[in-house]
Amino acid sequence: MSITSTEDTAERLARLEQTIEHLLAEAKRLGASAAEASVGSSAGLEVGVRLGEVETVEHTRDNGLGITVYFGNRRGSSSTTDLSPDSLRAAVKAACAIAVHTQEDPCAHLADAALMAHGVLDLDLYHPWPIGVEEAIAIAAECEDAARAFDPRIVNSEGASLSAHSGLQVYGNSHGFVGGYPSTRHGLSCAVIGEEGDTMQRDYWWTSARAAADLEPARLVGERAAQRTVARLGGRQLGTCKAPVLFRAEVATGLVRSLVSAISGGSLYRRASFLLDHLGERLFPEFMRIHEEPHLPRGLSSAPFDSDGVATWAKDLVSEGVLRTYVLDAYSGCRLKLPTTGNGGGVRNLVVAMGERDRAGLLALMGTGLFVTELMGHGVNAVTGDYSRGAAGFWVENGEIAYPVEEITIAGNLKSMYAGLVAVGNDCDFPGSTRTGSWLIDEMTIAGQ
Repeated sequence: MSITSTEDTAERLARLEQTIEHLLAEAKRLGASAAEASVGSSAGLEVGVRLGEVETVEHTRDNGLGITVYFGNRRGSSSTTDLSPDSLRAAVKAACAIAVHTQEDPCAHLADAALMAHGVLDLDLYHPWPIGVEEAIAIAAECEDAARAFDPRIVNSEGASLSAHSGLQVYGNSHGFVGGYPSTRHGLSCAVIGEEGDTMQRDYWWTSARAAADLEPARLVGERAAQRTVARLGGRQLGTCKAPVLFRAEVATGLVRSLVSAISGGSLYRRASFLLDHLGERLFPEFMRIHEEPHLPRGLSSAPFDSDGVATWAKDLVSEGVLRTYVLDAYSGCRLKLPTTGNGGGVRNLVVAMGERDRAGLLALMGTGLFVTELMGHGVNAVTGDYSRGAAGFWVENGEIAYPVEEITIAGNLKSMYAGLVAVGNDCDFPGSTRTGSWLIDEMTIAGQ
């Protein structure tokens, strides 16, 4: 790993901040009225093991820089992976050359200077893992071995992989704001194949965290991958029907992502959202709250400022079932004649308020219906909200899992699905930047063969 000590990290961060300052000065020298730039440097180790043999060992090292310059309301951008002085000057020159030939855009400007972050909060995002190749291989092998030994029906493996990454990111603009911070992200995953009779199934599990100490143990990751796989063996098809649908917690995050996409500035000012002009309207039952926590310590998406340099802050996207805010960066906010919400670059650490029921309680509440554990395809119409996805999971009868099902399609409309949310569970048991329990929807169309 290239970032191994606090002193080395501080020195590298200072050099990247100086790089940003030089870029901004060069843009001003070439006549730009304003400019902004971001630069990142990362390094990592990735290993993969399959069937007890080492498949991959990769050491990665990446640099990247992007600069945007403004000549009044004309904007130009360029990027480079070469951080040498000559390459940086060439990038600025290229951005300036583009800007003078672009059409004026009244929203092509920096975010308001008064909104810039003041200082950089320490969000506990940097926990380098000085792991060697042999140790990384041993952990990945332990994970896969646990999966393969879990059940005799596990007959093959797609392998286990471990990754350890460290990086630095710095952003600055001609308001005088320059800020950056180091971060780390580590992960371990495993996927195996089970066989029973003439049918085969595949499933996986993973763990991800800022600090290696927060990862799930390798053995448990492997066993869970195997457990999920064998549970799917013997899958059946269903006839077409309408029934309640329970989305397993990690699958339910897709419903949150669809919401965020629909209330994001780009979709709104292009008028390509089924939630256009829905600010302040009730979308969910009153118990629903979706909260953004960008300053969550060790959060996988935590950040002290957004991609415009605007300070981030905690906010409710939804409370009491009502849509409280859109998700805007400076540009989309200008297009919509609304202030930025500090979401340049997206949302950071969404938390869905969880209810009192665990997964068994949700199954009992549903009674008879479909428990969805996997979705396939991208059948979401962003303009109408129509929803149709391939799915797999389990058929539930009298509150108990009856048998696995596969090769089915579930369909509905997201507005109706949100309004028909019956309950959110407290069974959040997966890593990720969106935290939610399982979602029980009152009714959807289930199509089989």
